Amino acid sequence: MFLKALSCRVLGWFPRKPLCSRYAAQGQSSERGYYNTGKPVSPRPVGAPRVQVVDLRSDTVTKPGAAMRQAMAEAEVGDDVMGEDPTVNELQKMAAEMFGMEASLFVPSGTMSNLIAVMVHCRERGDEMIVGDLSHLHIYEQGGSAQLAGVHATTVTTRHDGTFDLMQLESKIRHGYPDPHYPRTRLICVENTHNIQGGRVLPLSFLQEVRALAERYGLAVHMDGARVMNAAVALGVPPSSILQHTHTVSVCLSKGLGSPVGTLLAGPQDFISRAVRCRKALGGGMRQAGVLAAAGKLSLQEMIGRLEEDHQNAKTFALALLDCQPQLFSVDMSAVETNILRFHIKNSALTTQEFCARMGQVGDGEEAALGQGVQVLMYPHYENSIRAVWHLGISSEDTQLAIKKMQFVASQCLNKQVKAQ
Repeated sequence: MFLKALSCRVLGWFPRKPLCSRYAAQGQSSERGYYNTGKPVSPRPVGAPRVQVVDLRSDTVTKPGAAMRQAMAEAEVGDDVMGEDPTVNELQKMAAEMFGMEASLFVPSGTMSNLIAVMVHCRERGDEMIVGDLSHLHIYEQGGSAQLAGVHATTVTTRHDGTFDLMQLESKIRHGYPDPHYPRTRLICVENTHNIQGGRVLPLSFLQEVRALAERYGLAVHMDGARVMNAAVALGVPPSSILQHTHTVSVCLSKGLGSPVGTLLAGPQDFISRAVRCRKALGGGMRQAGVLAAAGKLSLQEMIGRLEEDHQNAKTFALALLDCQPQLFSVDMSAVETNILRFHIKNSALTTQEFCARMGQVGDGEEAALGQGVQVLMYPHYENSIRAVWHLGISSEDTQLAIKKMQFVASQCLNKQVKAQ
């Protein structure tokens, strides 16, 4: 009986090409709540008209296309923990060369990659790192640096462009070591592009100044570069031009680059050698990982150049928000630099939660007005804003559908207010 129960349970640097899900946005409008899943949209009744879904919740919802799946199926594999997986080795070599680093390491996730970097840079429990108060590493990674590595974090204020004040940064560096009262500052962390601040690209001049400050005090600089390829495309430079100002970087393959799994951690050879040990301790050592690395190779070879399409689609939607009648939305166009858009609702009668819920549902009269039902999925976000993210699964045609749905919801809101007067 046990066996029966068990068996039931177990039974294209700059070339181009290409998705969706269900969500009704609810929950708190805060930077700590944008991963809330809310309640799924009710399934479509049998025989009901087709509904088009435009999933703008995150660029993590991408799915591998036919070419990527074929590359994964045909990947040559070996035991990566023994260093014998040829596809993983090729990916790591390719990434190190692209990033201008000595070596790189393939790990399961960005959270693990950042944690490994902290563990290697901050070698003793009780060491300290300096991070932005709105950084992904500080907000969304469960405090793993403290929880698992015993590393203390002190924060600097994140400005609207994702940077921070260098004088404040310098003031956070501890100078009392080995005074037993204080932790020892070891690391400065930056994030590029900056997630919470809407995909902002860190200026090269800022990164250069941070690196110079760090070296003056013997500190390391780690970049959470989950979307650094978006930054490179936006600046029109190779990623190595950005990463020359950091000691180490974590680069995600499973966001805009379209891989199903994986992040690359890169830096000096001795750093990566120690990172291998930390990866194993955290349970990140994978065996025949070439199946996943094959997708990563395709991401680096063919998916970087097409990120410009995502940036353009985000700008197109942002401009449509400003042109919308009634004038319901506010957008800082200077902040729309990459694939993440943050915008606000100016009318206090409509909350961000209600707007996202309406966008994610097929409303009365919608099919007659738009010719079909459209569900646009997005999240309430930090500082009472709304977050929408473009990716390889969202075409320019999908973006136009999202614009039409936004205009329909705005007109519904106006009609509701007129009737209430």
